[in-house]
Amino acid sequence: MKGIYVLIIQVSKPVALTTGALGEVTFKAGFYAYVGSAQNNLELRIARHQRRDKRLFWHIDYLLDNPKANVVAVFYKSGGKSEECKMAGVLEKNGGKPIKGFGCSDCHCKSHLFYGEAFQFLQTQMQLLK
Repeated sequence: MKGIYVLIIQVSKPVALTTGALGEVTFKAGFYAYVGSAQNNLELRIARHQRRDKRLFWHIDYLLDNPKANVVAVFYKSGGKSEECKMAGVLEKNGGKPIKGFGCSDCHCKSHLFYGEAFQFLQTQMQLLK
């Protein structure tokens, strides 16, 4: 299956991480929504994100490698790569605070990772994937 996905990530305590070429990023405690896509093997991509044992390649890998960050929910749907940027735009438009430059080195979006102080904010946005 090919499609897009949104990982809901809880960061239990503030953490500063070096995230590849993006450099050091400080993450507040709270909830984040990360938008990604897989044009082949969507299920395998999601499973990879949920594993701790992997090569650090994408920005999100550096965050998910930290024990203070855990995936607490996953939403996905079938669709092309352009849907990924559309979803990122929807999250930002609806109050998600973009983490500048995160996960969007291959497009013109501000970010593909958004901070929300409450999980309810992110759950509401994910209704758009259904």
